Amino acid sequence: MILFPAIDLKEGKCVRLRRGDMNHATIFNPDPADQARRFAALGAEWLHLVDLDGAFAGRPVNGEAVEAILAASRLPCQLGGGIRDLATIEAWLAKGVARVILGTAALKDPGLVSEAARKFPGRIAVAIDAKAGKVAVEGWAVESEVLASELAQQFENEGVAVIVFTDIDRDGLMGGINATATAELAGLISIPVIASGGVSSIEDLDRLLALAPAARSKGGGIMGVIAGRALYDGGLDLRSAIERLRESPGC
Repeated sequence: MILFPAIDLKEGKCVRLRRGDMNHATIFNPDPADQARRFAALGAEWLHLVDLDGAFAGRPVNGEAVEAILAASRLPCQLGGGIRDLATIEAWLAKGVARVILGTAALKDPGLVSEAARKFPGRIAVAIDAKAGKVAVEGWAVESEVLASELAQQFENEGVAVIVFTDIDRDGLMGGINATATAELAGLISIPVIASGGVSSIEDLDRLLALAPAARSKGGGIMGVIAGRALYDGGLDLRSAIERLRESPGC
């Protein structure tokens, strides 16, 4: 299982939000490229990047910061936020992003997801951000009536590399990840799932690891977990987290 340190970008800075609220942003590093180098030095294998301004604007906004991260670190990066057409997908992949994440587009333009997944095998992910089990889009500002499980199942056999599942109610609050909901989703679909939202400690990782074998036996399983605020606040040590996840291969 892979640990993905998160670098969320707002106005060119590395921040964390609470429940996706742009009015409750904490700046952790004004230099995202420096933050990427720090994560790399601590043993990170991937980086999870989100253009928060882009998610609200519907187009890339923090492109300069993303490009600085790509130049500063050789780690593969997955990027989401404001990516809603094929040209933008192609542009980011050409610039060195390893995997593009489609969220709002997955709900509003599923054909784009299918087309991109066929054109770029293994490089397209779908973000499913859920509030009380239902999908929220456009930077979590708009809630739908579509169940997270329904949207995930829609992309079976479409070539999507991974599903990034976030429980909005827990994101940025360090109240513990929703391991049960994550495992249930991972057991419903053949697409691997990356867990996100609320990771606060090694115990959260242990809960995921405990549920991962059952999810793997039923579906694509849990292939990774994203951590943000806990890494910045010190509640989770990156080196220790990586080692813990490496102790349980094949989950």
